Amino acid sequence: MNVISIREMTKEDMEKILQNAAEIASGKRKPDLRGKILATLFFEPSTRTKLSFQSAAQRCGMNVLDFLTEQSSLKKGETFTDTIKTISGYADVLAIRHPKEGSVRFASDVTNKPVVNGGDGGNQHPTQTLIDLFTIKQLKKKIDGLNVYLVGDLKHARTMRSLLYALCMFGAKVTVVAPKGLEMERSYVEEIEAKFNTKVAKTNEMDIKDADVLYICRIQSERFEDPLEAKRVTEKFRLTKESLIGSKEELAILHPLPKINEIDAEIDRMPQAKYFEQAHNGIPVRMAVLEYVLKR
Repeated sequence: MNVISIREMTKEDMEKILQNAAEIASGKRKPDLRGKILATLFFEPSTRTKLSFQSAAQRCGMNVLDFLTEQSSLKKGETFTDTIKTISGYADVLAIRHPKEGSVRFASDVTNKPVVNGGDGGNQHPTQTLIDLFTIKQLKKKIDGLNVYLVGDLKHARTMRSLLYALCMFGAKVTVVAPKGLEMERSYVEEIEAKFNTKVAKTNEMDIKDADVLYICRIQSERFEDPLEAKRVTEKFRLTKESLIGSKEELAILHPLPKINEIDAEIDRMPQAKYFEQAHNGIPVRMAVLEYVLKR
């Protein structure tokens, strides 16, 4: 069993993982995966995804093989295919991050071991989405009917693509907020609207007064040709105490991290800031994911 894309998971599968994660987080149960080995193959930088996968595996009793690209035979010209096939003989499950879209699916096609997608380019990040759903459910006790605002560079954020799909599947009322030119691909949004018989609200303005959950990601200023325009847009979509005036007192602010300057440091100390709690939820959720792919 692989976890490559949220689009390929059923709602029942996700609910089962979330329920198991809740029981793990509460201490009611602990997966026993002793004797199994996780290989983490990260072909681009990562802090939270890589370390939480490794921590989750160790807490389940697994051993971990940490593949380091700069110290591998990739430097000698070994192909991605040969690397995957070789490491598959050393581990029971592979967690992979790669900058090219579709690369993790390709890896799953050349190995008979379970593969978990830790992010492939701007495409999918399914375990982050499961963490996001878990965090929202823990904070709000539900997902259905919540007003969830997705804010930032939605054109390039793989986290947002996976999350929008899952939120609509679970019945949330979603508003996508992005600068002009950085909106999520229209055809993708329309596909989700048709599939789940819902309507995704769209705006270019930072009006969040109705939000129950505000999920923000950074504006990727390096993609702008004009540095001054990049600065203007970044400032407009920067979350400050002032921009929270009029918002709901019980608002939950989430972020996939790392955050750069899109959230004012003052907000870190506010009760609405839940993004570090969200990051820590990676442990029980990824423990549940490892159990799901190995014991299904």
